[in-house]
Amino acid sequence: MIYILQNMLPIAAATVIGLAIWALWLRRAGIRPPSLSGWALNLVAIFWLAAILAGALILAPVEANIWAVTLGTAIIIWCGFVLPVLAVSLAMARQRTRRIAGTVFIWLLIMLAQSAIMRVIGLSAPV
Repeated sequence: MIYILQNMLPIAAATVIGLAIWALWLRRAGIRPPSLSGWALNLVAIFWLAAILAGALILAPVEANIWAVTLGTAIIIWCGFVLPVLAVSLAMARQRTRRIAGTVFIWLLIMLAQSAIMRVIGLSAPV
């Protein structure tokens, strides 16, 4: 996990972007803002998501188009992990289909933005 420390600036920037998108979505969706512990939980989750994305981007093939890899990595991780877990969890909690769709979409948007900002700032492989 040394790559997290070596890439703290891009991961932190991605965390800020992710939190901003999430907060805007809460406001737009008319969802009551969470408590302080809810904000803290989301901060940790969004930070960890950025850290995992950073690791995936560092390991991604360099032969492909850099932006295809950057955005494709976020989409693949979202499709493989985030979408199914959120869809099942929210459906089991009897959330409306519209809320489920909005929630999974916002996490895709967060992941795409995080991947893009980390690519723009730059990531370095562990040494």
